Amino acid sequence: MRALRIALVASIRFPIREPFAGGLEAQTWALAHGLTRRGHRVTLFAAPGSDTTLGVDELPVHRPVLSDAARSDRSMPSAEWMTEHHAYLQLMLRLADGVDGFDLVHNNSLHHLPVAMASALPMPVVTALHTPPTPWLESAIEAPARCPVTFTAVSEHTARAWAHVVDGATVVPNGVDTARWTPGPGGGPLVWSGRIVPEKGPHLALDAARTANRSVLVAGPISDRRYFEQAVRPRLGDGARYLGHLSQRALARLVGRASATLVTPCWDEPYGLVVAESLACGTPVCAFARGALPEILTPGCGSLVPADDTTALARAIASTTGLPRAEARRRAEQHCSVTAMIDRYERLYRELTA
Repeated sequence: MRALRIALVASIRFPIREPFAGGLEAQTWALAHGLTRRGHRVTLFAAPGSDTTLGVDELPVHRPVLSDAARSDRSMPSAEWMTEHHAYLQLMLRLADGVDGFDLVHNNSLHHLPVAMASALPMPVVTALHTPPTPWLESAIEAPARCPVTFTAVSEHTARAWAHVVDGATVVPNGVDTARWTPGPGGGPLVWSGRIVPEKGPHLALDAARTANRSVLVAGPISDRRYFEQAVRPRLGDGARYLGHLSQRALARLVGRASATLVTPCWDEPYGLVVAESLACGTPVCAFARGALPEILTPGCGSLVPADDTTALARAIASTTGLPRAEARRRAEQHCSVTAMIDRYERLYRELTA
């Protein structure tokens, strides 16, 4: 298709750079790189400190100057809320002017203003749904008689969760760069990776590994320090180690050497990027059957057990480690690669800009 000028709007809670704060930041980075490699001119509107190779236009992440009267009002929200609101408001007003000549806006953020103000823009707006429904975003969708935004969802599960306000979101699974997440030899300890927060459940992975008498390595940013100290640190030792927040390259090497990846969400995971990363490395996955994970995993590349059942997870580890690594890699290439993701988005872009 012809090259497009695309405004890619990121979440501004964290910079889009390595080591990534979470799956959304990693997926945004992969999307920006993938579109650029296809020849599109991408401007990434993101937080200060983002990867400068992405063609970043830094969002004005600063607090608005408010009067004493405004700040003392009972309705005054948190400083973080006001900072995000102000940044997206300024961006949407700029895009509404049309002076940058964008053909399309791809909203990859979690904020409501890119949806609420989409009718003021002279170009099509695509918004990717990455989370369960939120009140602010639902309100932005419902406010106009007809919301002008074209929605995608990262999984069938997420599309169903939004179906009461979004009719027929196009499912575009998140993709990982299979040239960066490459097959490893396997055979090593189990691995768990991701943000260390209660909803990701690393403590359950540690329990399952101990029950199965298997070593396990944990990697990821400590996003909830209290949870880490109370639920994760006491479970370390005796073959369980925390390796810290790794770069993508170091994490890919770690996952590629693992015999299996444990994925233990305590919520209904909207997608599960760590599953895609593991499969790309040829490493089979042993996971709780929650959210979108059953859409990604097949019997040839992973095992699914009932949610929160660490005993069942421990029992499934042995059979999971015996699954063919080539099948895991094949599943990643076909279903959850950056190539597959960009193919789907380009088809959508073509329809919207024809």
